[in-house]
Amino acid sequence: MILGFKTQLKLNSIQLIALAKHAGTSRHAYNWGLGLCQQILEHNKQNPDKKIKFPSAIDLHKWLVAIVKPENPWYYESSKSAPQNALRSLRTAFDRFFAGTSGFPNFKKKFRNDSFTLDGTIKVISQSKIQVPVIGVLKTFEHLPVGYRPKSVMISRQADKWFISYKIEVEESVSTATSAVGVDLGLLRFATLSTGEEIESPRPYKALEKQLAKIQWGNRNKELNSNNYRKAQVKVARLQAQIASVRKDFIHKLTTRLAKNHGQIVIEDLNVKGMIAFGHLAKSVSDSGFYEFRRQLEYKTKLYGSKLVLSDRWFASSKTCNHCSCKKESLSLSERVFTCSECGFEIDRDLNAALNLVRLVQPEFTPTDMKTPKSMAEVGIKTCTNLLG
Repeated sequence: MILGFKTQLKLNSIQLIALAKHAGTSRHAYNWGLGLCQQILEHNKQNPDKKIKFPSAIDLHKWLVAIVKPENPWYYESSKSAPQNALRSLRTAFDRFFAGTSGFPNFKKKFRNDSFTLDGTIKVISQSKIQVPVIGVLKTFEHLPVGYRPKSVMISRQADKWFISYKIEVEESVSTATSAVGVDLGLLRFATLSTGEEIESPRPYKALEKQLAKIQWGNRNKELNSNNYRKAQVKVARLQAQIASVRKDFIHKLTTRLAKNHGQIVIEDLNVKGMIAFGHLAKSVSDSGFYEFRRQLEYKTKLYGSKLVLSDRWFASSKTCNHCSCKKESLSLSERVFTCSECGFEIDRDLNAALNLVRLVQPEFTPTDMKTPKSMAEVGIKTCTNLLG
């Protein structure tokens, strides 16, 4: 199984300059190739009888060596693989555009799209050192997986920090866990498990929203592309990177725990794009990271030998009573306690949904800490009371 590994680099001033040069060379080659491809497409559109063959990545690199490099000798200060891989990425972007899976490629901007790919002689020297072409030995903050020799690495900048990432091949394991768990995702709390466990969301954007707004507000009158403007932009980028890191760290830890400790994990096939379309829910849904949670579960269950089960998108997990299987006609978001009109059973709505999910794969599932409907109702009412204050 192919996994990606990414870690922050520990750099000195000379290495910072070298990385910036490589990123600039890669960006220049990409934008030059994109401009050339636009001219070819425009020519073919205006002259259908004299069409020019759309160039491949190899064609673009040949023209780059013949035309661009002689006029820009600073290209030779960087590794030749940086512009080569940039043109390969450009051709891949056009292939996706022609296939209809993505939009037309955009030009890359300085400080926003600073990244490049290197291949060739790459070697992991120790747990904290990796050797790459031209730049030399780079130190990392985290331990590198030893015993792997990556064919290529990508180095990218986020705010004022540089990261290195590459792919490694690992073996899939076989899970010994036989238990199943249902996971109901929500907005008041991130997830409710069928075992009765409630997992609160860190809500990183909500926690830092005022601080982010204050920094952006202070940047409103600064001259565009001035030094003060760039300094303020770095502060904004740092805070946004912190928000993303907190969210990813939380989801990584949760998905790893679920994939390791359970043989089957049942979640809903949520329409996240449709949920974001609702204006009053968009910010909370985006802050939760539901899609990232599902994406990580998909590969981690394969890695640890467990199984991910998706319920039908139209399965009414919240509206169905897990005690008598009676389905309610409607259930508003403000109703935090599910009350069955047929049997009178009461339970927290999220716990009820999680139990309905796990019983899709284990119909006779009974949580060890909630064996009777009475105790389940008590837990549900208590949970709802705590949430509503």
